[in-house]
Amino acid sequence: MLLELFLAMFLGILCGIVTGLVPGIHVNLVSVLLISFSAVLLTYTSPIVLAVFIIALAITHTFLDAIPSIYLGAPTEAQALNVLPGHRLLLKGLGHNAIVYTVIGALGSLLLSILLFPFFIFSMKKLSPIVSAMVGYLLIGVMVYMILKDKGKRLKALVVFLLSGALGLLVFSIPNLKQPLFPLLSGLFGFSILIESLRQKSFIPKQKNAPLSLSKKNLAKSVSAASGMGFVAAFLPGFGSAQAAIVATNVVGDIGDEGFLTLVGGINTANVLISIAAAYVLDKARNGAIVAVKDLIGGIGFQEMLIFVGVALVAGGVAALLTIYLSKVFAKYIVKINYTILLLGIIIFITLLTFYFDSFIGLAILLTATAIGLATSAFGVGKNHLMGCLILPVILYFIL
Repeated sequence: MLLELFLAMFLGILCGIVTGLVPGIHVNLVSVLLISFSAVLLTYTSPIVLAVFIIALAITHTFLDAIPSIYLGAPTEAQALNVLPGHRLLLKGLGHNAIVYTVIGALGSLLLSILLFPFFIFSMKKLSPIVSAMVGYLLIGVMVYMILKDKGKRLKALVVFLLSGALGLLVFSIPNLKQPLFPLLSGLFGFSILIESLRQKSFIPKQKNAPLSLSKKNLAKSVSAASGMGFVAAFLPGFGSAQAAIVATNVVGDIGDEGFLTLVGGINTANVLISIAAAYVLDKARNGAIVAVKDLIGGIGFQEMLIFVGVALVAGGVAALLTIYLSKVFAKYIVKINYTILLLGIIIFITLLTFYFDSFIGLAILLTATAIGLATSAFGVGKNHLMGCLILPVILYFIL
C-alpha cells in the first residue's frame, strides 16, 4: 500500500505540472474525469490511492499555475490578481523573481498552515456560523473602501466594478458552461493586458539574475495573511481564493508588488490544504479537488487527514523546486521569441480553447470581458476592481 501511495503522489505531481502550465486545463477537470473512470480504476487500486493522486495534483497545481499567469498572461481564478504585478516585473527583466515570490508565498503558507492545523480544526466549527453571517457585509465594506481609495476616479471605479460584477452574474447564470471562468478571467485580466502590450509595442527584456527584494516584514505579513484568508476561504461556501485575496490585500496594506505576489501565491495553496480540515471537521468540501476526494472515499477520517497533510507537504516541497526550475527555463527562452508573435499566438490559442470549451457563447464572454478590461485601462483605474466579476455574485449569495 505504501508503494502505491508514493506512486499515486508522484503521478499526481506530474499531472499537476500539466494542469499548472497549460491554460484551460484545471484541477477540477481532471478530478471529474477521474471520478468518471473511478469504477474501472477501483478494480485495480483503492479509493485512498486515487485520493492521494488528487491531493498531490491540487497542491502542485497551486505552485505551477503562476508561470502561465505571469509569463503568458493567462490567469486562473487564484492567479488573476497576480497578472498585472507579475507582468510589470516581467517587463523589468524580473519575471523569474516574480515566480519565486509566488513560490515563497505558497510554500510559506503551506508550512504555516500545517503548523496551525490543530488550531484550524479546533476553531473551524465554532467560527463557521459567525463568519458566514459577516462575509457578505465584509466584502461590501472592502469594495466600498477600494472604490473610495481611487480619489478622482471613484465613479469610474464603481462603473468598472458594476460592469464586471454584472458580467459575472450573467456568466454564472448561463447553464451548462464547461469553463465559465476561463473566458471571463482571460478577457478581463489576460487579453486586456496582452492587447495593451501589442498596442504599445512592448518587448520582453533579457531576464536578470537579480537578488530578491522582499523584506522580512512584508514576507511575514504576506504569508500570515495568506494562511488566515486561506482558512476563511476553506470553509465558507462561495468565498474562494480570489475573494480572499481582495480582503487580504486591504488588511495588510501596501506591501509592494513583491509582497502582493507572495500573498496571492500563498492563498490558494493554504486554501487547498485547509479544505482538508474543513472536510474532516464539517464534513463539507469547499474546494473542487476535495469534493472529488469525498466522492471517492465517502468521508475524511483522522487517519486519511494525516495522510493527506503529509502528501501535501511532500508535493509542495517538490512543486516548489519544479516551479523555480521551470521558471528559469521560461525566463531563458521567452526572450528568444518575437514578443509580438508570442502575444498573438497566446491570444489565438486562448480564443481557440474558449471556442472548444463553450463555442460561441464562450467567445461572446471573452469579447465582452476583454472590452471591459480595456475600458478599465482607458479609465486609468486599478484592475483589482475587475474582481467584481467574482465579488458581486458572492455578496449577493451571502446577503440575499
